[in-house]
Amino acid sequence: METRELYETASLARLSLGEEEAAVLAEEVGRLLEYVSRMQEVDIEGLEPTTHALSEEPILRNDEVHGENLSDSLLDNAPELEDRFIVIPNVL
Repeated sequence: METRELYETASLARLSLGEEEAAVLAEEVGRLLEYVSRMQEVDIEGLEPTTHALSEEPILRNDEVHGENLSDSLLDNAPELEDRFIVIPNVL
């Protein structure tokens, strides 16, 4: 990319560039555009689009409903209870 084109693009984006910054950026953008150009040359005719890098299905377990009351299990582990409330020491 030429520096002139870079200044025009920066102006459209309301960016101000110094000379040194513009020179470095022009070189980087040029390399990026060259890479994109090479990517466009790759023959992808007949290839299926991919949505994931890996073809493996995610391994998940099935949800299982347990009939137990979870609150009772949790309260059984509390050090001290009073009328189904956990008793804690005063903080203040």
